[in-house]
Amino acid sequence: MNSFLRIIMLAFLLVSIMLVSLPALANDYLKVSITGANSALTRNINAHLGELPNSNNQRRAFIFNAEDNIRSALHSMGYYHAKVKQDIARPDKGPWQLTLEIDPGDPTVIEWIDIQLRGEILNDEFANNWLNQLSIKPGDVLNHGTYENIKSQLVTLALARGYFDGEYSQSNIVINRDRKVAQISLHYNSGIRYHIGAVSFEGHTLNDNILEALIPFESQTAYSTAKLGELNRELLDTNYFSSIKVLPQLDKINGVDVPVKVELQNRPSHSLELGLGAEIGNTSDDGIEPRVKVNLRTPQINRYGHSQESSIEWSPDRPKFLTTYTIPLTHPLDDQLKLRVGLLRDKYGVTQVYDPDKRDYTKTGELESTKGTLGVIRQQRLASNWLWSYSLEAINESYTQSDTKYDPRFLLIGTSLSKTKRGDNTLDPKSGFFQQYSIEYADPAVSSSVRLTRLAANFKVVETFFEKHRIVSRLDMAANIVAEEDLPFVPPSLRYFAGGDQSIRGYSYQELGPYIEYINDEGQLAREVVGGRYLLVGSLEYQYYLTPTWRVGTFIDAGNAFDVDQIEPIVSVGGGIHWISPIGPIKLDLGVGLKETDTVDRSWRIHVTMGAEI
Repeated sequence: MNSFLRIIMLAFLLVSIMLVSLPALANDYLKVSITGANSALTRNINAHLGELPNSNNQRRAFIFNAEDNIRSALHSMGYYHAKVKQDIARPDKGPWQLTLEIDPGDPTVIEWIDIQLRGEILNDEFANNWLNQLSIKPGDVLNHGTYENIKSQLVTLALARGYFDGEYSQSNIVINRDRKVAQISLHYNSGIRYHIGAVSFEGHTLNDNILEALIPFESQTAYSTAKLGELNRELLDTNYFSSIKVLPQLDKINGVDVPVKVELQNRPSHSLELGLGAEIGNTSDDGIEPRVKVNLRTPQINRYGHSQESSIEWSPDRPKFLTTYTIPLTHPLDDQLKLRVGLLRDKYGVTQVYDPDKRDYTKTGELESTKGTLGVIRQQRLASNWLWSYSLEAINESYTQSDTKYDPRFLLIGTSLSKTKRGDNTLDPKSGFFQQYSIEYADPAVSSSVRLTRLAANFKVVETFFEKHRIVSRLDMAANIVAEEDLPFVPPSLRYFAGGDQSIRGYSYQELGPYIEYINDEGQLAREVVGGRYLLVGSLEYQYYLTPTWRVGTFIDAGNAFDVDQIEPIVSVGGGIHWISPIGPIKLDLGVGLKETDTVDRSWRIHVTMGAEI
């Protein structure tokens, strides 16, 4: 019984705190109690009554005007036959008590609605779609707020679509109080639709043809704020500017043309970004590998719009340097020439030596390579939103495999075609489809060590069902076509490995794949994961939204890198929690491998990733 009383007292205390925390209900001068009205009417009445009084004079005025304010609140929601009863208690000490008993009566319903459009807006598909989406209909309870909202929506739509002379020739509500019905009339004459005139740019140091190429509409196109928004996005995507203002000059209209002035402010000449991090469990001793990354960007080098980005990443085992110089060609965003230079060291797979005492293999390291690369890439966006690129890349890679040193050279001619379709432009799209296809070719006749053809296809699908249920699936396929005797001369960076947060979770980055056995220089039996000619990896993930910004997920990954004589499917499962942050989803996932391979124990990995799936 004592526990029950404590619960009752705690509940009473919480209710008391809630009541005290609502200043609209009571203060030191007046308490207001409303009965008889539903929650929507009560909220509207409180809104019309306004703030509670803070003096004796204000209290008298509040009570004097209360009935008029209440009737105004009721009328605005279609209740014209309400009865209001007031009762005032005036204690000697403490606030007065104003009790309002409301009998709303029968509401006024809409008998008919007459919405008429005249002028050029009559043929505007956007306006017709807006009309078709209106939910107000005969039989609805009259709500003046809904009526005013529709009026303002139409005016806003008209202005956004360039009907600057539009006006209502009739906009009223006729109410028959005896019959308790209302008739709504909205007649709007849009007049003519104006066009977008000349676009001028100020505050930049680029050649005019570069900015003119970014204008995403033809001259004299019909005015719309959406088109001006597209221009703003195009300018923003160039990364040339720190400030962009697209200003229609309505005071300088010439005939039907609206001039547009664009005020720009250049970004700083250089920007420097520093990143610190660590990778755990991927070194030969499963220790911690620190990482430092520095990015240097120059958004605009000259008046032709050239730019560069250089990245230096240091870690004890995987230092990297990469710089990309970008030259806009026919379009600053949709047609670019990229010159790329890189020097990097990386590790792949795992190297093991057999220990006779333990009768097992011991990990001694990974397959290491040092690569220099020089590439020229042209990237174009086609009319159907496909991204097409073709490239020429020179690679020189040094590595030691089964205690033999290799130093092959390749001149790869390649092309790729990709397309991304997103259901929305948010950082966490509810739907989307990504597809990419690529082919690369190298031949001894043009400075390559061996003849090699590389084929790849990648797919990713995102779909959301019933708002909270989301499916993410991906499929990666690739193949190297090369003669058997030339396999050792294909460098590790061009082979296929599996494992990692974008492959098979539960295993380390690039640790899965075919292996070879050999006798090392010290006479020991050794084996080394050297990667495969083929790759097939798929994933299926189910995600459930707990709130709009938090979700949980569970997944299954399967596949592997393999060779003709080594095909070993690997499966991992797991799950995690995802936060949809203002800068994109941040995911904490745990993956568990379901299989122990010859070279890798059954393992588990924690992955922290950031960014949208598509």
